[in-house]
Amino acid sequence: MDILDHATQPQELWRDGVRTLMRVSATVQSRQLCIFEQYCDPGLGAPMHLHAVEEVLEVIAGTAEITLRDETRTVTANQSVLIPAGARHGFRNVGAGILHVRATLAASIFEASYDDRNELSRRYVPD
Repeated sequence: MDILDHATQPQELWRDGVRTLMRVSATVQSRQLCIFEQYCDPGLGAPMHLHAVEEVLEVIAGTAEITLRDETRTVTANQSVLIPAGARHGFRNVGAGILHVRATLAASIFEASYDDRNELSRRYVPD
């Protein structure tokens, strides 16, 4: 059994004002899950994008405005949104403090297609 010590995992700056802690992914031998946490400054979050797999987006602390397809809702701590595979979605921090969210994807490699980019973004692919 391998124990993953999340306290020793580094945070990474994904974009200005958004820091990410990758908890579980293919880089630690996960085969079917990618779990990461993001810490977003006020007004910031994730632009509209989609994944080929299902995702659960959970608010740990703060207030998020989450858009799923054409619907936008406010989500607070201890609330989650289930994002179907292939559904366009995004979120932003609408609170005054840091937004802390946890994302769980049904794939071990993070992969997303963003509306504002003509590229496929991949992170945490094993060497």
